[in-house]
Amino acid sequence: MDSGDRRERETARQQGRESARPLAGVRVIVTRAAANAAELVAPLAALGAEVIEAPATRIEPLDRSGIAAVLGNLSIYDWVLFTSRNAVHIAWTALHDMGRGAQLLETCRVAAVGPATAGALVALGIRVDVMPPHFVAESLLETLRARSDVRGTRVLYLAAEGARDVLPQGLRALGATVDVTPLYRSLSNDKGFAPLRERLLNGDVDLVTFTAGSSARAFVRAIGADAAARVRIVTMGPATSAVIREMGFAVSAEAHPSTLEGLVQAVVAAST
Repeated sequence: MDSGDRRERETARQQGRESARPLAGVRVIVTRAAANAAELVAPLAALGAEVIEAPATRIEPLDRSGIAAVLGNLSIYDWVLFTSRNAVHIAWTALHDMGRGAQLLETCRVAAVGPATAGALVALGIRVDVMPPHFVAESLLETLRARSDVRGTRVLYLAAEGARDVLPQGLRALGATVDVTPLYRSLSNDKGFAPLRERLLNGDVDLVTFTAGSSARAFVRAIGADAAARVRIVTMGPATSAVIREMGFAVSAEAHPSTLEGLVQAVVAAST
């Protein structure tokens, strides 16, 4: 084989590698809390992205005694709603600290907002009765509204502090009694962003991902609106996109469905 043939084969191999790594050379910021970032960082890196981890928030569990008091009284509820894996993990930790487990949820029906939340529940031995076709609170509400076993029931909504009131208001309109119990808060993490701000102002970053409105707000506060305007934005779904637009920024791509896998594909779409 002569040198020309070898060069052609090497070029073909390189092109094949690049086609299999559609994010090669693309610089992407991941703003998820550090405890949750790996599941987004890994697939982006596997597709060739240069991933910049910039956790804009951190998760802080709330008072455990209050959480334990609610979970110890689960038998009074007909439904328990989970809309994040953080809520699942914090509730499970509280149950474990009480020396209890999945059996406390056996008398309730359980709803999860999407496959990641449902998967976290199933992995702990908790049955999931309802998961909506679209993985947002509005779709979960529509799914519950269509059932005959929700009206007039008592519902426990295990949520983040300051969570949107779409589910509580909608269920109360059906005559359900809804108790909202915050399990955790999302706190801004605004330290160490100066170097990233400079990279953004210099046009040295291509995309930033947001999985929640809280992380979007925290990121803009930390980085400055002028720097945030210099990067294309990709969101987890419509609720996060609405927050972005309320802040005056454009959304370049949105995950469909609202999952981490959908977000990765949205990043690929936005990079082309």
